[in-house]
Amino acid sequence: MYGNNPANGNANQYANGDRQRITAQQAAEIAVARISGQIIHVDLELDNHLLKYEVYVLTDQGVVYEVEIASKDGRILSVEMED
Repeated sequence: MYGNNPANGNANQYANGDRQRITAQQAAEIAVARISGQIIHVDLELDNHLLKYEVYVLTDQGVVYEVEIASKDGRILSVEMED
């Protein structure tokens, strides 16, 4: 449920040399601290040389938010309501 493993099988080292600093579980905890709700999905993506988690949170009101979190330091990069 929490993220994808890279093709080389090593969850902490990626082809571009970036190291994952926080876990998918930590990213999920950061996301629900910002948007209260239930985690429905976590992806680990490489976007413009930045390794980030995309955490999808379902609120009690039935709204889904995508919270992007930098895997290096746990910074919240963006919060967007999904259509």
